[in-house]
Amino acid sequence: MTVPLIDPFARTIDYLRVSVTDRCDFRCTYCMSEHMTFLPKKELLTLEELDRMCSTFVRMGVRKLRITGGEPLVRKGIMTFFEGMSRHLGDGLDELTLTTNGSQLERFAQPLWDAGVRRVNVSLDTLDPTKFKEITRWGSLDKVLRGIKAAQAAGMRVKVNVVALKNFNDVELFDLLAWAAAEDLDLTFIEVMPMGDMGEVQRLDQYWPLKDLRAQLAQRFTLTELTYKTGGPARYFEVGETGQRLGFITPLTHNFCESCNRVRVTCTGELYMCLGQEDMADLREPLRASEADAGLEDAIRAAIARKPKGHDFDYSRQEVAGQMTRHMSHTGG
Repeated sequence: MTVPLIDPFARTIDYLRVSVTDRCDFRCTYCMSEHMTFLPKKELLTLEELDRMCSTFVRMGVRKLRITGGEPLVRKGIMTFFEGMSRHLGDGLDELTLTTNGSQLERFAQPLWDAGVRRVNVSLDTLDPTKFKEITRWGSLDKVLRGIKAAQAAGMRVKVNVVALKNFNDVELFDLLAWAAAEDLDLTFIEVMPMGDMGEVQRLDQYWPLKDLRAQLAQRFTLTELTYKTGGPARYFEVGETGQRLGFITPLTHNFCESCNRVRVTCTGELYMCLGQEDMADLREPLRASEADAGLEDAIRAAIARKPKGHDFDYSRQEVAGQMTRHMSHTGG
């Protein structure tokens, strides 16, 4: 029996988020600059290497695996990876899922269902086609909405993730809530995080604290906190008047680090023990150094032993403290 992954603060690490590519077919203004320089393909882990690495984590106690990017569904041949990982479902792995921008979901919804994906998170920040084009730079709202419908038709539960952005989607709060209720979608709001250099975009101008958003909702609705958990950082509430479930991810106004059970691996094999810290461990070197997994397992255990208590994100002093130099698309959403 493999010893489970326990960090220095007695937290069991059983949730792995893996970025399979840093590339994306959108250029969302809070995620990446318009003219991104992407990694050379030789630096990326191959799909076979990603399978071997993820399988090692599952063997070491990971029970939930979320595939991210960039946009994971633009990675060539990605379904072979999902199909391969599905062999672990019911045999160590409880859930295989992904976060997507929805652009390729219409095409991949049924194959993903066939590979055992039962839930999907779709990032969508506005229902206004003009504003959608503005924030994604390259995206089509209609295509994303068709993708959501396709995922639902395949049988998947869809959760829509909305990054709360001041002076952008704050005026759409009640429209988003009503739309999610009508379409039977779960909805989660996320505070914008200080990740990467955005050029002309200023983090403080974008930051809309979710405590303010909740206060706005509470003027019209009854919010009751739920014990419901999905293994991630969201706190969930029931909206009394509609019966829908609403999530809040608040890395800045309500630090959730005390219960952190997850780590992230980039598409180049860098293991980040905390999204909001720069410390990382290189897993690509031990992965490629030997066909045996002992060195890889040792590297994983040594990294988990360095997992910090929490992150340093902070906007409270009217400056962006704890900002990460890497882009969110590199680490994985």
